[in-house]
Amino acid sequence: MSAPGPGGGEAQEADGRRWERAERLDAARIVAALRARTGTVLTVEGPCPGGQVGAAYVRRPDGHRSVLKWRPHSRVEEMRAGPLAVAEAMRGAGCPVPGTELVAQVGHAVVTVQERLPGSALERLDHRGLDQALRFNEQQAGRLAGRRDVPALRLHLDGDGDGYCLHEPLRRHSGRSAALERWVVGVGARGTGSLPGYDAVHGDFHPGNMLATGGGITGVVDWDGAARGDRGFDLVTLRFGLHAGESEPGVTRRLDAVIDALPEEVLRPAWAHMSLRMVDWAIRHFGAADVEHWLDLAERRAC
Repeated sequence: MSAPGPGGGEAQEADGRRWERAERLDAARIVAALRARTGTVLTVEGPCPGGQVGAAYVRRPDGHRSVLKWRPHSRVEEMRAGPLAVAEAMRGAGCPVPGTELVAQVGHAVVTVQERLPGSALERLDHRGLDQALRFNEQQAGRLAGRRDVPALRLHLDGDGDGYCLHEPLRRHSGRSAALERWVVGVGARGTGSLPGYDAVHGDFHPGNMLATGGGITGVVDWDGAARGDRGFDLVTLRFGLHAGESEPGVTRRLDAVIDALPEEVLRPAWAHMSLRMVDWAIRHFGAADVEHWLDLAERRAC
């Protein structure tokens, strides 16, 4: 949700401690592996803008253009049962979500080739964009009704996620981050391992994952972390997304009013998750100012 730093390797704290960084997409290597495994021939056109792990624009020999993505440390079966099922449920409802053209296991990662939707990532969310985002969120309601086969969104409040939502960096970085981590664990201790519900949850619903043309949203992309749960989670994610970028005056205030109306059993664990996620990521990938930036937001509701 902020400008990506260098990928791979380790980040070093001022006192010499090192934190492992997330792996980033090596598009040329993945395209070669995908060809060897499936026979699919793709030419890399260049990286997609933004993002933290990476996506690339690719082209087939017939000129068809798509988006190449990967999800490290995943299995195809898990992707089909979770994120891909959620995305297809939204597409089935007529929502602007990219279709999946190819999915394959390449080593420890799941590689997908997805439909390239029109538009470019929103750089600034205005009131019209917020209206559209809120309408999209309404369409997520009950979209997975009866789908117990789709896993619920895990929050990782009492233990690490796979490469993100790590607790140790917060415990060791500073007194502020350690206090935040204790609050997160306390929220998790109330038994909030996931948010119940049958809404489609995007998981990373922020302006950088919204495509627009002429001010109108033409697509919502990056469903790799999608799951079943409560759509209010995505509104909290959107609030954190606004903290990372620009928005029209009054947009943040309007969204805060919407979030204030969420049930406490949704708002508190969702806020705890996003606080953990963004502060951990900043500690391991960015500088001290970025960490303080996310702590400032996290502490507004961490009580």
